[in-house]
Amino acid sequence: MKKMKLDNKNYYSNEADWQFMSVSQFKSFMDCEAAALASLKGEWEPIRDMKPLLIGNYVHSYFESETAHDEFIEENKEKMFSSRKPHGLLKDYQIADRMIERLKEDDFFNFVYQGEKEAILEGELFGTEWKGKIDCLNVGKGYFVDLKTSKNLYQRIYSPRYGQSVSFVEAYGYILQMGVYKSLLEKQYDREFTPYIFAVSKEEDPDIAAIEIHPSRYDFEYYTIEQLLPHILAVKNGEEAPNACGKCDYCKRNKRLKGFIEIADLLN
Repeated sequence: MKKMKLDNKNYYSNEADWQFMSVSQFKSFMDCEAAALASLKGEWEPIRDMKPLLIGNYVHSYFESETAHDEFIEENKEKMFSSRKPHGLLKDYQIADRMIERLKEDDFFNFVYQGEKEAILEGELFGTEWKGKIDCLNVGKGYFVDLKTSKNLYQRIYSPRYGQSVSFVEAYGYILQMGVYKSLLEKQYDREFTPYIFAVSKEEDPDIAAIEIHPSRYDFEYYTIEQLLPHILAVKNGEEAPNACGKCDYCKRNKRLKGFIEIADLLN
């Protein structure tokens, strides 16, 4: 199959997901191989709470461009906006405007968040082709920025991969994401790139943070990819059977009872 050239129209297509590995796809396979493969094949689609996603994309599109924001609003008008005059955001989504204003009024954010928006990346890493999309890429100054929205910036979340409670940045795989993008950029431009994260909370009074990542944190993420990627690719290519986590929505939907369990098994 001829390798496709990624653009804004085909980046999120199923064809692109088959041809390229991505951080989101890798994380899906880490969560549950059976569910990730079924989703990739179009056999199952998870039921998601769309509100957090819509809020996040509303904020992202604003800082991408006026055109992108207008297009997003038009596409999601019925979901997010009142049908009555003055046709403003519905109550559940009004926090998004406050999040935008919180970032807009910050001089440091405005100073750093300069560069190409929604820059598409593709390249070879760990023996396979990857794709990525960067919120803000500044090639001239050698850094890139990812804009994250979170329920609370200081919450602690238990992570099975880390084996302890960690920050939302670690729990949601954002260090892994930044590590992959950093490696792809450095291969493409043959120079060092520094990742930064700007985060804004979904609280009534949104909090903000500018986050940098110590280089030593990438070692564990690269090790994780090296260890897991060969099997994930084999599953994706139909060479090995997927493992089921047994706890996600896909696994629960396809669960068949085979006998009794003891009460203690409910805690595993």
